[in-house]
Amino acid sequence: MVIATTITARVWQLMIYSPASGINGVLQRMGLPTVDPLGQPSMALFGVATVDIWHWWGFLCVVFFAAMRQVPQDHIDAARIDGAGFWQLMRHVLLPGILPTVRLMMIMTIIWSFLSFDFVYILTQGGPGSSSEVLATLAYDSAFQRFAVGKAAAISVVISFFGLITTAFYIWTQRREIES
Repeated sequence: MVIATTITARVWQLMIYSPASGINGVLQRMGLPTVDPLGQPSMALFGVATVDIWHWWGFLCVVFFAAMRQVPQDHIDAARIDGAGFWQLMRHVLLPGILPTVRLMMIMTIIWSFLSFDFVYILTQGGPGSSSEVLATLAYDSAFQRFAVGKAAAISVVISFFGLITTAFYIWTQRREIES
């Protein structure tokens, strides 16, 4: 999370996804067929998503660990005294205790997914073909490559609308939780 997205994307592109080294180097040494996660249309979006997930996972872990520390220790101790195992403790004590944080992080992840321009543009520029193109790169391409500013503005409004719907859903779930 601390490393800039540009640096993260270039490290993955030049080192981990490199044809000569990285994943392919390991696969070649093992005698297995190589893959090109950014060069194959069927895998390009998954390759970009892997980098994005890796970049944000540390932030999510810190948030979830902080939320778990907020669960009262008395509840955990009481569940252990009652004979709860690990999975019962997770299901009946810890998950209900961090449920508001889980909801918030799910909503934030959905909102952030609409802002995935940087990784897509640096790693693939929406290619090969348009297999890894997302709304943000489509808006950029429309505005700055094709000079179709109206189309780019319309795409940006759609992105904003999706963010608004997601935010409204989060507010609705929060209100419902407070009322019950």
